[in-house]
Amino acid sequence: MRTLSTELGAHADRLAGRPRVYVDANLPSGVVAYMRRRLGWDALFVVEHDDLRRARDDEHYDMAARLGRTLITLDRDYLDGRRFPEARSPGVIVLAAPNENGLRALLRRVHREIFGAGTPAGPQPLEHRKLHLHPDWKLEAEGSRGKGEGRSSVG
Repeated sequence: MRTLSTELGAHADRLAGRPRVYVDANLPSGVVAYMRRRLGWDALFVVEHDDLRRARDDEHYDMAARLGRTLITLDRDYLDGRRFPEARSPGVIVLAAPNENGLRALLRRVHREIFGAGTPAGPQPLEHRKLHLHPDWKLEAEGSRGKGEGRSSVG
């Protein structure tokens, strides 16, 4: 039986070096188009897949991990370590910006500072980490994360 995972797995090698993200339904489609066209990311947008469109948050979290993709969302619920433990995190980026232009600006920084602007940083550079990014975020040094936090500039 063919699944979404097996179908997409065949294309993973072809897309090596490009950031692979799993985009939650709450991001505007224009922002997803920006990820794909301007940043060159391999973005799986759940709204475009009937079997994922209405999935629960925990199903999205698990699917992103199974597919080896960083989860990008506006949903702060993913920051809850009890419900979404970092030990099984695919890497989560929770964005917070006042508008689409603000979201695009954050994504440009993510592209440059986290994904290395196209430089391969491994399949999931944020695996087991969660970042809550807003217009004033500052990337913390890897070793200086707060105990159990695993996220940058929350607040």
